[in-house]
Amino acid sequence: MMNIKLLNKISKVGIDALDPALYNVGTDIEDPDAIMVRSAVMHDMTFGKNLLAIARCGAGVNNIPVERCTKEGIVVFNTPGANANGVKELTICALMLASRKIVDGIEWVKTLKGTTGVAKAVEAGKSKFAGCEVSGKTLGVIGLGAIGGMVANTATHLGMNVIGYDPYLTVEGAWGLSRNVKKAKSYDEIFKEADYITLHVPATAETKNMINAKTISEMKDGVRIINLARADLVNDKDIIEALAAGKVASYVTDFPTDELVGVDGVIAIPHLGASTEESEDNCAVMAAAELDDYLRFGNITNSVNFPNVSMPHSGETRICVFHANVPTLISQITTALSEHHINIENMINKSKGDNAYTMVDVSAKVPESVIEKIKAIPQVTRVRVI
Repeated sequence: MMNIKLLNKISKVGIDALDPALYNVGTDIEDPDAIMVRSAVMHDMTFGKNLLAIARCGAGVNNIPVERCTKEGIVVFNTPGANANGVKELTICALMLASRKIVDGIEWVKTLKGTTGVAKAVEAGKSKFAGCEVSGKTLGVIGLGAIGGMVANTATHLGMNVIGYDPYLTVEGAWGLSRNVKKAKSYDEIFKEADYITLHVPATAETKNMINAKTISEMKDGVRIINLARADLVNDKDIIEALAAGKVASYVTDFPTDELVGVDGVIAIPHLGASTEESEDNCAVMAAAELDDYLRFGNITNSVNFPNVSMPHSGETRICVFHANVPTLISQITTALSEHHINIENMINKSKGDNAYTMVDVSAKVPESVIEKIKAIPQVTRVRVI
């Protein structure tokens, strides 16, 4: 039986997807074979030698030390697309919040509690909460993945002119876009044309602080910015200054900070992007399926640090080897097996950047001495036997 530790409250339907005859799942496990996590920060955690995988119930993995995991042969999974609809719906809500002073108006109405003539007061005071409509405006979508693509398509049905940019747009993502979505050639094109800008990209060296004083200066006066993706994409100091100057009309963020709370023009949502029952269920079920397929069969799907590799199980023993993506290494693995007259039934190898993963199915039990020989090959990180 293998042990799976939960670092956050994980949806019950995800936990129930793990066979209790095969897995011991809980929050109090000391030396787990795998971890399921949502937002818990793992950078200071020490990982035991038994840890094989970490499944993030969500798309972002900033809370996981991915580079360290890679060096230790720990597969990090995420669940792309599982929470996309929840975030898309909140983004559409954010468009409305950015356009009309709905939040301010609701808060003002609360102050009328206990007074007389509320209806009359509302009619007299509502003009100061007037806003604008989104129909006919231009929405710039930065990032056209699972979430950004859905936002772009939905916005066209709201009567918006939609322009999107994604330097890493996949063929599948492109096929999923409405023909009414204009493809920009650069971020700058979005900055210059959009009345609204919504961000749907990960936090990387390229995208960190991508919304800053310089890029804001390229935007239209009165632009409205939505960030439900990552806090690091927007420079807090620069957005506050732009709001005060009137350059930015409103900023909706899912990442409140000490600097942003209470600032005029900032609508701070308490990180609710994927906080729907459906999103949490979908993420947990997908994460459980990824862990189960890897722990039992060595197959990898939706890993952020190793390639996707899947092969039907044949033979008596499966050997899973994590190694550097360098020449001759596979031949060294097969030589170690053939020298002991071990017949290979099936084999697959794939790489992702500098990292590679090889699965070998053989027709017999493999002596420990052979496994040790494979482990001793230079640039082999980890070897599993299933």
